[in-house]
Amino acid sequence: MHAVGETEWIIAKASELGFDLCGIASVEGLTDAAHLEEWLARGYAGRMQYMHDPRRADIMQVLPDARAIIVCALNYNTSTPASIEAAAQAAGQVLRGWISRYAWGEDYHAILGKKLEQLVAAMRAHFIGPWHARTYVDTGPISERLAAQQAGLGWQAKNTCFINEKLGSWLFLGVILTSLDLTPSNAPFGVPATDLCGNCQLCLEACPTGALVEPYLMDARRCISYLTIELREGIPEELRTPMGWNVFGCDICQDVCPWNRKAPVTLAPSLQPRQNLLAPELGWLLSLKEGEFSQIFAGSPVRRAKWRGLIRNACIAAGNLAGKYAIDTPERLQLQKRLSELAVSSDPLIAEHAAWALSRFEASG
Repeated sequence: MHAVGETEWIIAKASELGFDLCGIASVEGLTDAAHLEEWLARGYAGRMQYMHDPRRADIMQVLPDARAIIVCALNYNTSTPASIEAAAQAAGQVLRGWISRYAWGEDYHAILGKKLEQLVAAMRAHFIGPWHARTYVDTGPISERLAAQQAGLGWQAKNTCFINEKLGSWLFLGVILTSLDLTPSNAPFGVPATDLCGNCQLCLEACPTGALVEPYLMDARRCISYLTIELREGIPEELRTPMGWNVFGCDICQDVCPWNRKAPVTLAPSLQPRQNLLAPELGWLLSLKEGEFSQIFAGSPVRRAKWRGLIRNACIAAGNLAGKYAIDTPERLQLQKRLSELAVSSDPLIAEHAAWALSRFEASG
């Protein structure tokens, strides 16, 4: 095993490259096969077939000679209002939708991926001899949150997010799986960070769809992030109203978390909000053509929802806000007109959700 000094060198190099956290864990204990199997058996993964990848239960199927995993984190918090505060501020104004904080800037896959490759390049110049490494940013059959916990960087919270005591949970995680036999960064104690959620239940109480079925356990099929990003089909009617104004992702369970109240903000230009992505006008979103969507959201995580998914989501948000804007303002009338056009779309998914939203407008007078 490499001496602890090599672990310290890697952590220092990661900091030099701009990462806010870095830790190293042994690959032993990096999977919780029993918990994953039960979660999948309950159907909580919904349509996310990639969660059934058998490699998730055996890290050696990912890299047969893996000995350690390097976990790096990047803070993406910015000095903008939380979604629950912004919703109150937006009341009485133009109808707007909410895009999750993590998607305001450039695509985190590219940002972290580049930094991880830079770290690997530095390591190849430092460590002599043949060794292997694979980098992943939310793309491989690895639980980054479990790895980060094993590396002593923080804990998996009751809302299933990863929390660091100083930085909160607004963190992007990326990993390097390597055959280098590195000393864990939590040595000599060899134990993960303490769970500091305590008796707090704010995230469970705040979740509008009841996706957090119990502490540390999420039914993704009810999660607004899953519904607006991963699900390609129609959104169940009983979950539409609780979705509120969310059109891509959801921040509520993190917004209410006490550990995020004093979370520091990043000054990284690539993570600052794009002008069009901070509470965009629903009328503008619904007016976008598919080509415009691809151009505007190039290099943005929002592209994962695809054009029809974002239009579907915007229809629901518009329907949910209809009752709060009973006065026939020009903006409201224009929005109704656009929904009427979408309600006769050749795409059944868009047509059905637009018709649902239109019925909410009509019911609100």
